[in-house]
This record gives sequence, structure tokens and C-alpha cells, in this order.
Amino acid sequence: MMVDKIFFYFTFSSPFGKITIIWKEMNLQIKLQRIFLSDPGANSEDKAFKEFENFLLKGKASLISILVDKIQNFLVGKDVVFDLGLVDFKRCTEIQKKVLLAEYGIPRGWFSTYKRIAIKIGILNGARVVGNALARNPFPIIIPCHRAVKTNGELGGFQGGVKMKQTLLQMEGIKFSESGILSSNNLYY
Repeated sequence: MMVDKIFFYFTFSSPFGKITIIWKEMNLQIKLQRIFLSDPGANSEDKAFKEFENFLLKGKASLISILVDKIQNFLVGKDVVFDLGLVDFKRCTEIQKKVLLAEYGIPRGWFSTYKRIAIKIGILNGARVVGNALARNPFPIIIPCHRAVKTNGELGGFQGGVKMKQTLLQMEGIKFSESGILSSNNLYY
């Protein structure tokens, strides 16, 4: 196994099922490669092994332990700010990186639409581009892609499932109608 192809992983429990974090150690630095959320169709560890095949070793690092604590606090409704210093954006295209950074800029308790994010980063008629970039967000939770919705107030998709997306938004104070449409005015961008 080539050293540059070795990734470390750690799986932990959350109120939304198991979460698996993948990282690489490069030049004595930890660089986050991927976060997998479990969803109704597959658990996070299975997703991780499917994408990274035979290149995973179970690991533990103090920075990862700190990140796990932050994620767990976030997932029970605490206000947590994530540092992008651990994130390795080399896995993203330039457009996806722009989308993810715009999404990261949406504060807790606010949301935006795929269309508004597209306009913010200069892609006219780019709602689908934004939606696709967020669907492949390698760093859910750290990059809060649950804060992007359709223009009509419907939730759209989410890697952890739509129920998780709605719950995360509700924990941040976002209101919904009885039919599941956003009824909050905290629109960003």
C-alpha cells in the first residue's frame, strides 16, 4: 500500500446515526478528506469503505477528537463554529469550492436558496450547479449544506436524509409550515 494512498477513519455515534470521518496525515498535519453521514439507506462506515476501498486504517488523533466533540455538540443544537483549517479542498472542483465557501458563510439560524447562492458566486441560472455541488459536499456539518433549500421553500435533498435536514434547521430556529415548507424570514444572500 502506497503511503500517499493511506487514509485514516474514525466512526462515532450521533443522534442521527453513525458518522465517519476520513483524514490524511500530510507533513505532520491532519487534512480532513471526507465526512460521511448515515442515512436511511446506508450507514456511514459502509459509505466510507465503498469510496476509499482498501485504503482505510482505523485511527485516532487529538484534532479529530476535538472535531468529533464539536460535531456532537452541533448535532444536539449547540452553537458551534467550525474551523476550515482542517478541510482539504483539493478534493473539490473550483466551482464546488466556491459553493461550499458561500454555504459556509450562511450563519446559524439563517438559510439560503440554491438560486441565491448561485447568484452570490456569479453563476446565473446556476441553482442546479449549486444543488449538485452541495449534494456532493465532502464536509457536511462543517460546511452546513442543510442551510440551502429550494426557492419555493421545500427542503431539497441532504446526505443524512431530509428528516435530519429539517431537524437541524429547526434546532437553529428555522420555522416550517405544517406541510413542511419553510415559513421563516431568515433568508440570507
